[in-house]
Amino acid sequence: MKNISAMIFAAGLGTRLYPLTADKPKALVEYHGEPLLEHVLRKIITAGIQHIVVNVHHFPDLIIQYLKEHPHDAEIQISDERDYLRDTGGGLKFAEPLLADSENILLHNVDILSDIDLGQLIAYHENHGALATLAVRRRKTSRYFLFDEEMRLCGWRNSKTGEEIISLQTATYQELAFSGIHVVHRELIKQIPSAEKQSITPIYIDLAKTNLLKGFLHNEGHWKDMGKFEDFNS
Repeated sequence: MKNISAMIFAAGLGTRLYPLTADKPKALVEYHGEPLLEHVLRKIITAGIQHIVVNVHHFPDLIIQYLKEHPHDAEIQISDERDYLRDTGGGLKFAEPLLADSENILLHNVDILSDIDLGQLIAYHENHGALATLAVRRRKTSRYFLFDEEMRLCGWRNSKTGEEIISLQTATYQELAFSGIHVVHRELIKQIPSAEKQSITPIYIDLAKTNLLKGFLHNEGHWKDMGKFEDFNS
């Protein structure tokens, strides 16, 4: 791996997890005896990444305190969004000064648990010279990223509403569900116009018109979105 950092998106309100998030952030809700944040930190550090940024908003002091009391074998910095929740696109842009020395950045939602090989994902991203690489699976959802036969990002589709945004025309599109894990080149951050609240999805779709954005297919193995209360009972 070349010079790479990671960013964990841990600033969400966790409203779908209530009442588990009534007195703590989603990142510190425990699954199998450990906070979600700990599961993700361990996975990233095991992959060999030594610099990690964690963004915070909901109960931010609890996350900061947890990291102080549980040291890890990596440099961990806080991107403090307690004043304003910026979503994924705005949050990444806001953290840009903390990521300035990294060529590529692994982005990981705090509520995603999986056995995806992060080393393979990062190598795939680097080998293709992509501006961004999105981990994707064949699973049922309402919103899909669209890819051509060579796994180039071409658009986005909402299967419930019928809304569709096409960045690149191709004969057929593969509908693949985003896994909440992605890698971006630092040049992508420069192209995000501001740190205002915004999802990274429309940014990807717009940039795909003129840049190479790839999909990394990982259909095998375990993947779980821990975003809902009922997920913690399974």
